[in-house]
Amino acid sequence: MASFNVDFGKTTGKVKPLHGICMPPLLGVHNTSLFHYLKDAGIPTCRLHDVGGPFGGAHLVDVQNIFTDMDADENDPANYDFAFTDNLITALVKNGCEPFYRLGPTIENGHAIKYYHIEPPKDNYKWARICANIIRHYNEGWANGFHYNIRYWEIWNEPDGHHTIEGQSMWKGTMEQFFEHYKVVSNHLKKEFPHLKIGGYSSCGFYCYSEVPKWIKAANSTDRFEYFIEFFLKFLEFITSEEGKSPLDFFSFHSYETGDNTALHAKYCRETLDKYGFYDTETILNEWNPADHEKGTASHASRIAAYLVSMHSSPIDSMGFYGGSIGASNFAALIDSMPSHEPYRAYYVFYAFNKLFKLGNAVEVSDSKPDIYALAATDGTKKAVLIANRSGEKRAVDFDPAMFEGMKVVGHLTAENFIYTEVPVDAENGKVVMPKDSFILIEAE
Repeated sequence: MASFNVDFGKTTGKVKPLHGICMPPLLGVHNTSLFHYLKDAGIPTCRLHDVGGPFGGAHLVDVQNIFTDMDADENDPANYDFAFTDNLITALVKNGCEPFYRLGPTIENGHAIKYYHIEPPKDNYKWARICANIIRHYNEGWANGFHYNIRYWEIWNEPDGHHTIEGQSMWKGTMEQFFEHYKVVSNHLKKEFPHLKIGGYSSCGFYCYSEVPKWIKAANSTDRFEYFIEFFLKFLEFITSEEGKSPLDFFSFHSYETGDNTALHAKYCRETLDKYGFYDTETILNEWNPADHEKGTASHASRIAAYLVSMHSSPIDSMGFYGGSIGASNFAALIDSMPSHEPYRAYYVFYAFNKLFKLGNAVEVSDSKPDIYALAATDGTKKAVLIANRSGEKRAVDFDPAMFEGMKVVGHLTAENFIYTEVPVDAENGKVVMPKDSFILIEAE
C-alpha cells in the first residue's frame, strides 16, 4: 500500500514546461504530416538538433547546411538555403510548438572514418554574422523570411564530448578554442538581439558528480566524465574573466540517468552557476531519456512520468526529451515508425503532463511513498493529478479523499492500456489501484 496527500489550496508555483522534445517527428526531409501529434499533446518546444537523419538531413537547420560555402559573402541572401528549414519551422509554429534553435552541426558519429563540419570555424566572427542573419530570417523577415520570435538560440552541442580531440564527435578542437568561439558568437548575437536568449553549450552532463564530496573518482567516473565537469568549471571561469566576459542567458546540459539522479545534477548545476554570479541564467535539460532500451513499453512510459515528477521539484526551468524523431533508433521513442505511425505509450505521458501544464498552478503533494510519484495542479476550478507507479508491482494507492470532495472524476489515463481507459478510482474513499509499471492521470472538476 502506498499513499500521498494533495493540498489544492496550497500552490507551489507554476507548472514548468518540462514536456518539450528534441528532434521533431519529421518524415524524410519535408513531410510534416505527423506534427499534429505535437499540437495534440501541447508540446511547448522542440529543440532542433540531430534533425533530418539520412533522408535529406544535409539540408536542414545546421549552420553549414544553410550557409553551404563558408567563403561566400555572408551579407548576400542568395548564399543562404533556407528552403527545407523554413518548411520545418513553419510546421512547428503552426502546431503551437516553439523552435529551440541549436546553432552548429549535427553529431558525426562516423568521425573516426571522416568528419565534415565539426572542426572549429575558420572565422568565428564571420560565423557569428552568419548566425545573426539566420536569426534575422526567422525573426525579422530578412531574406524573404518570417517574424516567428524564436527566443532560444543555443551555441553548439556537446563540445565537451570527449577528453581527447581524436575521440570528439562534435568539436574537433581544444577546450580553449571553444571558449573563444562562444565568446565571439554570444557577444555578437547579444549585441544584435539583446531581447533574445543566447546560451549553450549543451554539456554532456555531470555523471561523476556526487554530493559528498562535490565530485569524486567514483565507480561510475571516467576520464571522459570528469572532463565534462572540468570543461564546465573552466568555461564559467573564462566567461566571467575580464578577457572572456560573455553572456549566458541559459545553460543547457544532458542526462540519460534516472530522474532522481538527474535532479542532483540539476542542483549541482544551479549551485555552480550561482557561485559564478549567473543567478538569472536558466538551466535547461534538453536531452534526457531514462531508459531508451525500453522504448514502446509500459515501463518506459512510467519511468518518463516519474522523471517528470522528480525534475519538477528540481531547479530545472525547462526540458527537451530525446527524442521525438521517427525511425528505428531507440531514441525515436514517441511515435512508431512505418507503417503504423501510432504513438507509443511514452507519448501519452507528455499528453497527460500537458493537462497539468494548462491548469497552470502546481500544488503541494506530501507523504508520497518511495516508487510512487505524484504531481498535481489546478486552475482554481479544474484539478488533476499525475501518478506514476515504479514499484515493480501492482499497487493500491491511498490518498486523502478530501482532495476530491465535491468533484467528479472525468477522465483517466493509463500507460497499461493507452489513453482514457477506465481505471478503478474510488474517490469517496481515496483509493486507486495501479497496474505494474503504469502512470495515470486523474482529472476532476
